[in-house]
Amino acid sequence: MSDGNSHELGNTLAQLRRRYPKYAEPAYLFVLEALHCRIQSLDSPRHLSGAELAESLRDLALERYGPLARAVLEYWGVASTADLGEVVFLLIEHGVLDKQEGDSREDFEELFSFEQVFELEYPWGR
Repeated sequence: MSDGNSHELGNTLAQLRRRYPKYAEPAYLFVLEALHCRIQSLDSPRHLSGAELAESLRDLALERYGPLARAVLEYWGVASTADLGEVVFLLIEHGVLDKQEGDSREDFEELFSFEQVFELEYPWGR
């Protein structure tokens, strides 16, 4: 990413934060990082489903924040996979991400429970 793109993204994130204060700037950046990590793991880049992106976000959050993953995400305003979908679609609406026909916010609804994956099933052996 060039400095111009970084500056543009910074402006977009600041605008999103002002217009949608529910989500902290790190929430948007973390979603973009989870997307990047998942695409990098593929043999060739392709469009990701909502479920694939949610899984990537879950895995990255567990790897990075361990037993605090849920608390960190909720502090940023992301308390469910539906919130993840909202962040994704705000990024789409502001030209940061692209979508394919048929993609919708509903693709992210009730994919998994944050309590279940970040607490009840937390892999304590990591």
